[in-house]
Formats: sequence, structure tokens, C-alpha cells
Amino acid sequence: MRSTPVTTIHTSTSTFAGPVQPRRSALTPLDATEIRLTGGYWREKQQLNAHVVLQHCEDWMERIGWAGNFDKAASQETGWEHAGIEFVDSEIYKLLEAMAWELGRSHDAALAARYNRYVHRVASAQDADGYLHTSFGRPWQPARYSNLEWGHELYSFGHLIQAAVAAVRTRIDVTLVGVARRLADHLWTTFGPNGRVAVCGHPEIELALVELGRALDEPRYVELARLFVERRGRGLLAPIEYGQEYFQDDVPVREAEVLRGHAVRALYLAAGAFDVAVETGDDDLARAVRTQWENTIARRTYVTGGMGSHHQDEAYGADFELPPDRAYSETCAGIASNMLSWRLLLDDGDPRYADLIERTLLNNIMASPREDGRAFFYTNTLHQRTDGVAPDESALNARALSSLRAPWFEVSCCPTNVARTLASVELTFATTTDSGLQLHQYGDFDIDTALADGTPVAVSVRSGYPYDGHVSITWREDTGREVDLDLRIPSWAGSARISRGGETPVVRVARSATLHGRFGAGDVVTVDFPVEARWVTPDPRIDAVRGQVAVQRGPLVLVLESTDLPRGDVNDVAVDITMSPTTTRTGASVEVLRNAQTPGGWPYGRQDHTTEPLGTVDLVPYATWANRGPSTMRVWLPVADRPR
Repeated sequence: MRSTPVTTIHTSTSTFAGPVQPRRSALTPLDATEIRLTGGYWREKQQLNAHVVLQHCEDWMERIGWAGNFDKAASQETGWEHAGIEFVDSEIYKLLEAMAWELGRSHDAALAARYNRYVHRVASAQDADGYLHTSFGRPWQPARYSNLEWGHELYSFGHLIQAAVAAVRTRIDVTLVGVARRLADHLWTTFGPNGRVAVCGHPEIELALVELGRALDEPRYVELARLFVERRGRGLLAPIEYGQEYFQDDVPVREAEVLRGHAVRALYLAAGAFDVAVETGDDDLARAVRTQWENTIARRTYVTGGMGSHHQDEAYGADFELPPDRAYSETCAGIASNMLSWRLLLDDGDPRYADLIERTLLNNIMASPREDGRAFFYTNTLHQRTDGVAPDESALNARALSSLRAPWFEVSCCPTNVARTLASVELTFATTTDSGLQLHQYGDFDIDTALADGTPVAVSVRSGYPYDGHVSITWREDTGREVDLDLRIPSWAGSARISRGGETPVVRVARSATLHGRFGAGDVVTVDFPVEARWVTPDPRIDAVRGQVAVQRGPLVLVLESTDLPRGDVNDVAVDITMSPTTTRTGASVEVLRNAQTPGGWPYGRQDHTTEPLGTVDLVPYATWANRGPSTMRVWLPVADRPR
């Protein structure tokens, strides 16, 4: 959060750590022993995850045989049939990662027993040479690495490795770590400098190998990740109907100017490439990834933070191709976006990365889980034109079949991805430097850590965020010397009223504010962000929403849902932007008109049409839509014609 950040050097092998632990970075991340959610919005979501979502994922994967694949692979049985698509192993691994972060926060004997049983089942399925996959390699199955375009073997391995990294950094298990090390050694032999020159159709292994190399202090794993990154864009994957862009195999990473192709793949690759750049000191590669982030945010990102506008290939569209009613905006792409933004934030402290994390987390990602934690959106449209039908709660669903959240999918990457995200969400809220503490996200949490010289930092952050813009930071221990407290001022706020110890609040207009001084036990800093609802206008180059506006209240994008319309259809409404939205407790209200057309009219050229006032209508946070049954909704609202 400073214009010239100081790079610190730290190793992750001697301490607890979070999902990302660069050896060199401007900001030092906290771990689960240093920050704890204490209440409010995020504590509620994390508890739902711990007590409902994890068990829900387990129940489904046991019921439909995905977990049982490991038991079959470990047995002497031959000719058995694999349950699910080729890469369902990865869902078990993401579940294990989520469990690890939960166990690292507080030990739970029952959860630990469940975790250990899964680890044993996974470990039992590993081959003698380290290879571990339930879909390939047996006499009646496809050969190993025979379908790198679609088989997702290395993708699945990446998620196993990330689960093992979580085990290292929470100090809860060594068995899975041994499994991951043997697997990584196998990959080094198979794809390393003297091995096969190839890449996986779905990036993921790259960032996983870097984190394993960091966690175990093994440079070979980082070097293998570097090789995979450098091989990308060389046409190593077979051509497909969507083009090599789909795999990010069309242009070398360091030559690309924007993220393109399959959105999740693109973002995982960018995150892995940036990890490689940081670990190897490759400034050119780091600069290329930053440029891709910049251009993607400016041209290819939805107002919710969602990414990916194509259904057929789950991909980014062209610049400014952001249709709300055809948005794919996959939940996993939002999670991958935040993984990339977090890495960029740690590297140079620019608060814009934290801004995008907040937007994507509170809108795109948190739209996925249903309020009860037992159903999820795979895709996140911004305009639902028809009510759709409720999914069968007992059956597998296609990933974009229904307007309502579904309990499980044939490709069910999003529920387990949400689980591991919520299990570690607070670890992106704050960081430290040698000079002090930086707050990137707001809510209710306690921080107990120390700076490099031992200076204690013990604070309690309390807020009604994201609905309330008032934040208080109470110091619980004397710092003993002068330190910096850096506060992100969200871009949507534009300013903040900040005071210390009851002083007259000072309005700060910037992207961040720094308070410098010695803080004693009981000192309180208060921050007030303006969360009033306001109109948001799109770039006129986004053709699909030209002439429309959205409403945002604080960090929350709002939505008009048919459930709240007294009559009429969300597809026929308009708003008068000369009247400002009225802020409500959790959303806003706007004056809505209904467009009507003379029966039999022609919808082009001059025509007779009238507007019918519908009165004041409530808008609700986008992330909460469709929790009240089938509905239509829209984020972007047409602007009513003004009298001529």
C-alpha cells in the first residue's frame, strides 16, 4: 500500500503459512494462527462452510462413487468401471485442502478423522513410481498422458499438491505431503529437462508446483513449473474447434497482452506464471502478467468481477463483449481471478488488486452457494429472462441447466472450490511489512502477529461490512514503537472519514491511507466509508448494456428480482436516472416504470409506446438472488426515455 514497497524475504518452511507464501514480496501474508474471524458476515459464511458445505461435498462424492474410485484403484480388482468424468479425483483433493485449512484454524476430532480417512484412501491408490490417477494407466483404461488436451491428469495432480501444501502450512499431516512429493518427483522425471516436452490442457500444475517448491524448499519443483510455463503457447496441444487460444497454447505467456480462451485455465496459468516470475526474479514475465491483468480488467470483466462471456467454450470473449444475459462468469473463474490478484497484491501492494478481490468475492463468488450451503451456481448470469425450473435435488445436473442453484453437477468443480475458498478466506484480509500492518478487506476479525523485529501487532477489527461502512480498529497491545497502519480506501468509496482516539474525523481521498505513530492498548481508529446506493454506468463500448445502468451499494452490486416486482416483468422495466436510488438496510430502492407497446406494433423505428409507473421497488444484493425460488432478474436496468 505504499508507492515504493520494501521487498521482504521470508521462508515458509519454519512457520505456519497461508495458501500463497512467496519468498520475496512487498507484503507478508498472515496465517491461520495470526488472524481469526470473530463474527459478522464472513464468520457466518465460514461456519456454514465448516458445518454444512464440507459434509455436503463428502456425501455427494461418496454417493456417486467419486471417492470410491480410490478404493478400487488400491484394490487388486481388475476391469472395474470408473465413476464420473476423467478428472473427478481433483474434487477429493480440493475437499482435502478445505479440510486442512479448517483443521489448521482449530482442531476438530471428528473432522480430523474424516480427513485422515480420505488421505489414507488417496495414498493407498498411489503407484510405486509416484503416479496417482484413477482414470488412466491400467490395462483397461487409457494410457498415462495419452490425452493431455482433455484428460486433466496434471490438473488433478495440481490440486492434490495444493492440498498437500495446505497440510504443510497448517502442520496437520505428513502422509499427504509424502504422496505429493513422490508425485512431483515422478513429474520431474517424466516432464523435466530430460523428459517429455508437453503441457496439460488445463493449467493448474504450474502454481501448485511453485507452492510445493516453496513449502518444501525444493527448487526442482519451481524449475518444472517454469518449464511448463515456457512451453505454453508453442502449439504442443492438438488443434481443436475453439482454437489453440482455448488452451492458452497460441501465444507464449510472456508475449500475451490479455487473458483469453477458457477463463479458468487462463487465470490459473497467469497465477502460476507470476509465481514462477517471483521465484526466479523474471521481471519480464511478471510485467507480462501484470499487463494481462490490466487489460483484462479494463476490457473483459463484468461489473460483478465475473470473467468469461462464452458458454460454448467457457471463455473470454473479445474486448467489451460482456452480454449480461449470456454471461458464463463461472464461479471457478472468480476464484481463480482472486488467486491471481492476491499474488499481484503481495508483490507490490497496489490496492487495486484488493479492490478486485473484494468485488469478485462479495458478488461473483458468494453468489454461488445457496443460503443453506447445499446448492451452488456453476455459472453466474447477470440477466435471467425466464423463471426456469428448480433442479432435482437428488440428481446430477448439467453445469448451466437451471436458473436455480443445483446441489451437484456432472462437472462439480465449483462446490469444492467454494469450500476451499471459504475455509481460507480471511487469509487475504491483512498483511504486514517491517513498518506495520495493512488492512485490505473489512469485517469482524482479530489479528495477533509480530513484525520482523518482534514488534507486537494485536488488533480487533469490527464492522457491519459489507452492509455498513463503519469500521473500528482497536489495538489490544502497545506496539512499543511507531508503526504504520495502512487502510485500503475502496475505489467505490472514493473517500473515507478516519479518526484516531476520538479526534475530529479527517476525510481522506485516495486509494489508501496511512496512519503513523505508536499505538497503545485501547487506542481506537475509526473509519467510515460512504455506502449509499448509486448509479453505475457502463463503458459505451459494451454494446450489450449501452443505455442501461446498474446500482451499487457500498461493495455490493444490486439486482432487480421479479420476486420484488409488484407486477410486470423485469425484462420490460426502466428507471429514471434523474432520481437517485434510496439506500435501504441491505440494498436499495428505485422508482421503476414498465414499458408498454401498442399490440401488434413493430419493434423498430418510430412507434407508439407508453410507460406505466410501478412505484418504488427494492433491489437486493446480486449474491442473494434466487434464494426465494424461481425468478427472473437483471443487474443492468434500461434508462427510461425522457420527455422531448
